[in-house]
Amino acid sequence: MAIRSSLLAAALMAAAAPALAANDAPPRIALASAAAVPLPLLRADVRVAAEVVRIGDVVDNAGDAAQIAIYRAPDPGTTGTLPATQVLDVLRAHRVIGVDAHGIRNVSVTRLARTLDADDIELQIAVALEHRNGLGDAKNLSLTFDKDLRTIHLDAANDGDITPVVTRFDPHNGRFDVTLEVGNRSGAAPARLRFTGNAVETVEAAVLARNVDRNTLLKSSDIVVERRPKAEVGNDAANRDHIVGMQIRKQMRAGQALHGADLTKPDLVQRDEAVTLIYQAAGIYLTVRGKATEAGTEGDVVSVLNLQSKRTVSGVVVGRGQVSVSPAAPVIPRRLASAAPVAEEAPAMAAAPSPDSTRDSASVSPGSE
Repeated sequence: MAIRSSLLAAALMAAAAPALAANDAPPRIALASAAAVPLPLLRADVRVAAEVVRIGDVVDNAGDAAQIAIYRAPDPGTTGTLPATQVLDVLRAHRVIGVDAHGIRNVSVTRLARTLDADDIELQIAVALEHRNGLGDAKNLSLTFDKDLRTIHLDAANDGDITPVVTRFDPHNGRFDVTLEVGNRSGAAPARLRFTGNAVETVEAAVLARNVDRNTLLKSSDIVVERRPKAEVGNDAANRDHIVGMQIRKQMRAGQALHGADLTKPDLVQRDEAVTLIYQAAGIYLTVRGKATEAGTEGDVVSVLNLQSKRTVSGVVVGRGQVSVSPAAPVIPRRLASAAPVAEEAPAMAAAPSPDSTRDSASVSPGSE
């Protein structure tokens, strides 16, 4: 009896053994699901817009841990570097294991930003000051800032319009104070940037490239165009297109801006220079040698010594070394107002009795008797 019971128990245990073995082995479905999960991968180049770096930023396929913040992000527009081993240690501390670094040694983290370079900022301030308190167009304003103007990096969310909210300018000392506001798409407060300095309106001016003496004829190489303060140049700035070939009235230094009053037409006749006197009338054209006693430009009246007659005559400068002498106009005597034609006076003289006839008639009138 005892032997039979032992054999039955052994048979039950033998029958149960395959079932127990089947329960201890992992199911095939579970193995297939585990194989389908992507392996977490470390990133070498990370770009973030927020103020913090999260696990999902540095690891692909981070799963539920992706939103966990692990580092403070660098400043906007800058890049920081982390050793890969340090990053993996931080990930393990947050129970993110089995991350494949695939040979990465360092992880670089760049903070995205809204970048405003110095030229953009200067343009925005010039536009804000345009036509304020006597200033001209923005393109003609020269700005000097109290602090060196550098590229500014704002949070990437500050991608709205740039608007001047405070604009002040004092025309007496040229000082400006401008505050710009940059909108934020996230609904946060806009960024404010304040700038102070000096603003000067400038104009294009023709400036001498070298020292020149009086009566110098200007060439194209003698002139350069620069922007100068309007207050320095004034409203009489010479136009470069009309300067070449003109003559300087006085001695001037290199770097001086040219004004209209500094220039004149070139002298076509110089003092003591041999010239040609031209006499022209109807059907007559005569020339004679002469010597100018004074200088003059086209259209000027100058005195010239006729070398043949030794007489000094006046003429008009008409060209280089040429003076035109016009023939004297005939003099027509003016008729006096009292010298009326005899035919017109005769009737009046006949109508009016002479003093003698009046006296004679008075002597024979009946009343006198």
